[in-house]
Amino acid sequence: MSHGFGLMIESLVAVLLLLTIGYCVLLNRGLKRLKADEMSLKATISELITATEMAERAVAGLKIAAHECEGTLGERLRAAERCCADLNRQTNTGAVILERISRVVIGGRPFLDDAPAPTPPPVPDPKAVAAAAQAFAERARERVSALAA
Repeated sequence: MSHGFGLMIESLVAVLLLLTIGYCVLLNRGLKRLKADEMSLKATISELITATEMAERAVAGLKIAAHECEGTLGERLRAAERCCADLNRQTNTGAVILERISRVVIGGRPFLDDAPAPTPPPVPDPKAVAAAAQAFAERARERVSALAA
């Protein structure tokens, strides 16, 4: 019986060793997958770092461009305000001049009402105009024929 009992214990140890080996194989496969995932995760992290650096450079460029635009826009706004003030001043001056002219015109109306209406220029006779046009055309033809000869 002692041999049977020893064989049983050794068989049990062998089975436990087989189970341990099988479990180690499973763990090895899992570790290989984790290692592969780690490599892909490192690649993803490096791409993310690169993208972050590019975004930081782009943001810095945008800040510089916005600062330049702000300066240019401020300068243009000041120029527009000066132009607007000049236009307002000129408009007010024009209104004052228009008021003075209207006072002069209103003041001169009584004299204009007494003055005779201007006579329109005389209307020329259509036959006389046609005769003058024919004479002009004949003289032009004579000059052209004299130049051609």
